[in-house]
Order: sequence, then structure tokens, then C-alpha cells
Amino acid sequence: MSDDKERNQSGSQMPTDGPKPGSELDRTIVNTIRALAMDAVQKANSGHPGMPMGMAEAAYVLWSRFLKHHPANPQWPDRDRFLLSAGHGSMLLYSLLHLSGYDLPMSQLKNFRQWGSITPGHPEYGLTPGVETTTGPLGQGFANGVGMAIAERFLARLFNRDGYPIVDHYTYGIVSDGDLMEGISHEAASIAGHLGLSKLIYLYDDNRITIEGSTALTFTEDVTKRFEAYGWLVLEVDGHDLQAVAGALRSAQKELRRPTLIRCHTHIAKGSPNKEDTAAAHGAPLGEEEVRLTKEKMGWPLEPAFLVPQTVRDYFEERRAAWAGEETRWQKLFSEYAGAHPDLADLWRQVMAGQLPGGWTEHLPTFKAGDQIATRAASGKVLNAIAPYLPTLIGGSADLAPSNKTYLTGYGSISKSDFGGRNLHFGVREHAMGGILNGLALHGGLIPYGGTFLVFSDYMRPSIRLAAMMHLPVIYVFTHDSIFVGEDGPTHQPVEQLAALRAIPGLVVIRPADANETAMAWRVALERGGAVALLLTRQKLPVLDRSNLADAEGVARGAYTFSGSELEAPALIILASGSEVPLALGAADELGKRGIEARVVSFPSWELFEEQPKSYKEEVLPPSVLLRLGIEAAVGQGWERYLGPQGRMISIERFGASAPHKVLAQKFGFTVSNIVSEAEAILSTSQARLRWGETNG
Repeated sequence: MSDDKERNQSGSQMPTDGPKPGSELDRTIVNTIRALAMDAVQKANSGHPGMPMGMAEAAYVLWSRFLKHHPANPQWPDRDRFLLSAGHGSMLLYSLLHLSGYDLPMSQLKNFRQWGSITPGHPEYGLTPGVETTTGPLGQGFANGVGMAIAERFLARLFNRDGYPIVDHYTYGIVSDGDLMEGISHEAASIAGHLGLSKLIYLYDDNRITIEGSTALTFTEDVTKRFEAYGWLVLEVDGHDLQAVAGALRSAQKELRRPTLIRCHTHIAKGSPNKEDTAAAHGAPLGEEEVRLTKEKMGWPLEPAFLVPQTVRDYFEERRAAWAGEETRWQKLFSEYAGAHPDLADLWRQVMAGQLPGGWTEHLPTFKAGDQIATRAASGKVLNAIAPYLPTLIGGSADLAPSNKTYLTGYGSISKSDFGGRNLHFGVREHAMGGILNGLALHGGLIPYGGTFLVFSDYMRPSIRLAAMMHLPVIYVFTHDSIFVGEDGPTHQPVEQLAALRAIPGLVVIRPADANETAMAWRVALERGGAVALLLTRQKLPVLDRSNLADAEGVARGAYTFSGSELEAPALIILASGSEVPLALGAADELGKRGIEARVVSFPSWELFEEQPKSYKEEVLPPSVLLRLGIEAAVGQGWERYLGPQGRMISIERFGASAPHKVLAQKFGFTVSNIVSEAEAILSTSQARLRWGETNG
């Protein structure tokens, strides 16, 4: 079925019946939202009241008359997604969630921004029911929504059949001036227009105010022309005119070729006599006196605070019945679909539950000892070997697929006219790639991955950080992982990036030593279900002969005794990751010839190792063996926790240089001879200390 035919059979939801636009009930609901935002921010004595007050009308129209959702089942798969990219206006979302009937009681609104509440200053995914993504860092939600819209189109193409549009929903969002200033929004908007994501609809809170004052200070571009150039439909409305907003949303739903940006011209802190249209209303409470004046101007009771009139509660109770009916109809449709297409229905249940099919690990390749293969190349072979058995594994690269080896051969590319492919081309847009990958994961049903050079992980760090915070199953393929990139020089040679990624809580970083460790790293990444970064070489590495070495399954434990396990009391332990492990083995062999027994520990992942029981960690790194040598072609920051006070580190504490990688290895000391020298120096120093102690003890 073509995408066009598939889209045209879709049952696009039209606005539901509600109060007549501009009715007294409308005004009461909008003022309820404004008052809740004012009261919560004032009680917390911190927050952002202006945006929720300014967007109350537009958000109310969207949520009550257009958004397809079911508060009693926030994870209903075919719900519309709503993102508050302008996450500082969180009280707008919390007010709507509470009024709509999500499990967010009034006590939580009263506990806004306080310890232990589920109403933090910026919305957090997994904490508050109905929050689809963690936002606050501006532009992130914008990019997440692009990922969600891609996911909807991909899954519709995979699962929908004639008469059974089981995947048919929109992605809506509220974005701000700040969102549109951030570079990530430029990157993501360009991709969205290129792909024609017509089920992506954003309401732009065009209030012309930022923290420093008027947007005229810094933001005078023609936003309409900019987005039209990206390939978006742009509509402009008075954001306080309910009927105009509803009309724009109808037009956006009818658009089948382009995403839509609805410019809602609004007044920040609408209704505040002294702070409307001022920067003072952006990020600080209005103040008790201004709250009083605003309520008087609105004709709102001064007491009690956090008032929700019964007419408002009655209205949303009626809406909840209608929303429940939406899901009931979908469940009936899916039941019929399961009867007509049982295999597809089984696959749908599996992928939406985040489950992997049985037996997929049997297809992981095994690499032959003695061969020479870069771990990036091994990763590409693993991806293509398992792709047939993981039908919702999709991803790509920031214009580096031939180098990152992230292309799935035979599966085509996702394009505006065909979402049947499984390869995403992000272009040279690392930050947008990170945010889009998060959106793909948040949507559910997909296993997303994305690749670039390790040094460019800096461009997407904010998105990686949020993926880790949200515990999203996103896999990062970071290749060209060290100075051994070679002639490209220090601009492309990562030195500090490895330590920087390890510093992100919740992100698992794996740097495999050879092709077989790479296969195991992919297995760990897919089975974990959280954010994982794979750090892979450009240069070829030997596939290590495991006949006398430990099995690569040790990768799952983060670190393992690679050689020398039979030594009860080795003279020293050599710890290494990635391409430095073969060097460590070579050094241990040479030391053995000199009568020095050394244990080699392959250390691909600190995070996985820290999850192991104390007994295992002490088995790998016996506390009695104090002489330790670490080897890693990056800054040594953090290794002291494993090396101890008598350990040494062969690392790089400066930027690299442009030269062939073998020359760099020699110049920076990543050679067997230098490792042996450092090991002997540790032993010599230790023996000198021991002799000094015997003489002076």
C-alpha cells in the first residue's frame, strides 16, 4: 500500500463537540487554567506563570476538542502525543492533566516544585502520568516531536492494512520563541519538512518576550518565511481567539503533505494588569498583590486558591467519557485486525511491549580469531546480521553511514514518499539526530540507533543526557573513538569525550576490544533497555584468539579477567579498554618472558562493572594486588578509582596530532615496549618503597 493511500484511508479525528466558542463556560475553563498557574507558582514562590496564562486558550482548545487521549490509560498506543517543548510553562500542562482526569490530584498542584512531588519545575517523563517527554532545555521537545511523528508514519506503514488504520494519530506540541531560537529546532524543522511529516502540528506561543526582554533584542527573523522554506505550512492566528485556533487546527489536520506551525500571537501573563507583555512575568511569581489584581480583573474569586468550579469539573467529566469511547472504538478495531492479521497483531503486541523476539541472539555473528577488523566494521556486520529478526530496529547516521557502518543493507531509506525503509538519513545534524532518536524511543514500538564520530557526541550531548535521564532504549554508535583516527588531526580525535560520556548518570558506555566483544556489546545494548553508547575504532584490530583467553560474554559484566586468571597473586594487573587491550596482552606476554606475572583485565564498561556484586569486583581486581597499570587512549580522568594510589595510567592529557595512527601510537606511548617500561617502573618504585620501609621501619 502506498503512503498516500494509507494516509487517505486514515480516520483523521475532527473537533469534538464542546461549549460554543466564546461561551461563558469557555471563559471559566480558560480562567481556571490561568488561576491554577498563578496560584501554584505563587505558593511555590518560584516558576513561570506568564506562558501558561498566555497559552491558556490555545491549549484548552487543543486538549478539549482535538487531542485524542484517554486519561484512564495514558499509554494507549494510538493516542495523540502532546509535547510541551516550552517546559518552563509546566503548570499549563499540569493544570490540563489534572482537569482532564489523569492521576494528578490537586494536592500535587499545591506541591508544585517541591521535594517529593510529581509536579517538578519542568515536566519529567516517567514521573507524571500523561507527560510524554522530559522538557525544559529549549528545543528538545521540538526535536522529540519530529521523532514521534516519524515513528507514527513508520509504524503505520508497517502495520496498517486496508480497513484497519490501527496506527493513526497526531503529534502536537507547544513551542516558544526560545525553542525556535535554539539550533536544534532549526535542524529538526528542516528534517520534518524534508520528510513531509504532516501529522506534526505545533502551536507556537509567539508572545515576543524572553527573560531579557523583548524578542526584538535578538530575534527579528521572519519565522513564517523560515518555516515555509523548510517545507512547513504556517498559519497565523490570535492565540486568544478560541474559534480561530480551532479553525487553524482543522486546517492543519487536513494538510497531507507538510507539518504545520500555527503562530499563536499571544500576550504573556494575559490578564495581569501590570505584568502582561513584560519579561517580569516570564520566570518569577506575579506576587500576591498582582495575583489579587489579576483575579479581580478576570472576575475570579480571591479565595479559595486553586479553585476549580463545579461546571468545569462537570465539563471534563463529559469529555472523559468521550475520550474513553475513542479508545473503546480502537480496541474493537484492533480485535478485528487481530482476527484478520494475527501475525501482525502478535508482532504489534510484542514491539509495543518493548520485547525482543525469541532466538534473535542466535544470529549474532562470531568472528574468526586472527582476522583483522575494525570494531566499527564489526558493528556494521552485527547490525545487518540481526536486522531481519528485529523488524523495528531503525536508525542511521549524521551523514556518516559509510564511515559509521550503520546502514541496513537491503532495507531502503525512509523518505517523504515511502516510510517503508529502515534507514534514516539525518544529514549533518547531530543535535537533531539525538532529539529525534529520543522521540522514536518515547513513541514506543521502535529500537532506534544513531551514529556519528565520537568527537561529535559533544554536539548531541544535551539529547544524550535527557535519554539517560528518561531511561530510553537509544543506542549510540560512536566510531573513530581515539587519536588513532590519525591524519584527520586533533579536531577529529576524541580525547575528553570518553570521560564526558562516562560522567552522564544512567548512560552505559561500552568500548569493545575486538569484533567479538563488539557483538556482545550489541547484545547488551539491545537487552538492557536503556541508553547505551558504543565506542568503536576506525582502525583494524586483531580478532583475539579466545582459546586461552576469557570468553567475550564477559562484556556483560563490564570488566573481566582476560588473561592471567590462573594467577592467584599476580605481580600487577593491567587494565585496558578497546584498542588498547591487544597492547595490554602483548605487554603481559613480554613481562612473562621477564619473569613478571601480570593479569590483563578487559574493561569495556565502567557502568556495567559497577552493577556487579562486590565479590565479583574483588575477584577481577583483588584488593591485595595494589600494583595496577591502566591503558586508554583518552584522558585518564576517573581511572584512579580502579588503579588506586600505587597505580599508573598511560593516557593522553593533551590534544592529538595529525599523523598516521601507527606514528601516533609510537609518539604517545601506546606501544608494547612503553607499557612494559611503565610496568617495570611501577614494580621498581614499589620495591624501592618496600626496601625503604625495611630500612627505616
